[in-house]
Amino acid sequence: MNRPETKNAISKAMLESFCNAIEELKFDKSARVLILRSDVPGAFCTGADLKERKTMPVEEVPKFVDRIRRLTSDLANLPIPVIAAIDGFALGGGLEIALACDIRVATKDAKLGLTETKLAIIPGAGGTQRLTRAVGVSKAKELIFTAKMIDGTEAERIGLVTQAVDDKSSVPYAVKIAEDILKNGPIAIKVAKTAVDLGAQTDLVSGLVIEQQCYAQVIPTKDRLEALKAFGEKRVPNFKGE
Repeated sequence: MNRPETKNAISKAMLESFCNAIEELKFDKSARVLILRSDVPGAFCTGADLKERKTMPVEEVPKFVDRIRRLTSDLANLPIPVIAAIDGFALGGGLEIALACDIRVATKDAKLGLTETKLAIIPGAGGTQRLTRAVGVSKAKELIFTAKMIDGTEAERIGLVTQAVDDKSSVPYAVKIAEDILKNGPIAIKVAKTAVDLGAQTDLVSGLVIEQQCYAQVIPTKDRLEALKAFGEKRVPNFKGE
């Protein structure tokens, strides 16, 4: 994201560009991991562009919010792992975008919050649902009701991010995670994401059935045979996503 004049606040043009990029990724078979980051110092994404919102006809507001909601769903539903590298402010819709990612890392001094109630509205792009699943009902209510911002250290403590790094940028750590993912079987990674995501939405018994069905998908792959062969030959496997 690179809209420095507004600290990556989401305008209609930025939203359209973002949606188009995600749509292209859906069909890019060469893509295996996505890192979502900002090129703007001090800001990951500060939510909706409020200056633009002030001039937006009232009937357009629900459509705009619905578009952001669909963006976060499309981001969450990408078949590849998505890592959010949060440097600086991730507020409102910006945090909702990060919540749609599979893994979130942040600098210790990053500022995160769903601050919509300060504007007499509520999170509308999945925040009430994904934050609750990330940190639990009570903590999600506290953060949403108070519109409180927390730093990366606190975000790690409550499980909002997986790691808070003591650096100027969390991007190198996100890259390290991506590199570790790329060492593994691409089909297995995609299927594992499906198993975790679907299983998290149901009971344990149903989740185990989902896991069984997903496991069956990796049995006939060439990558599985390559892994066994590489193990026997004491070498690094050459996975091809087949």
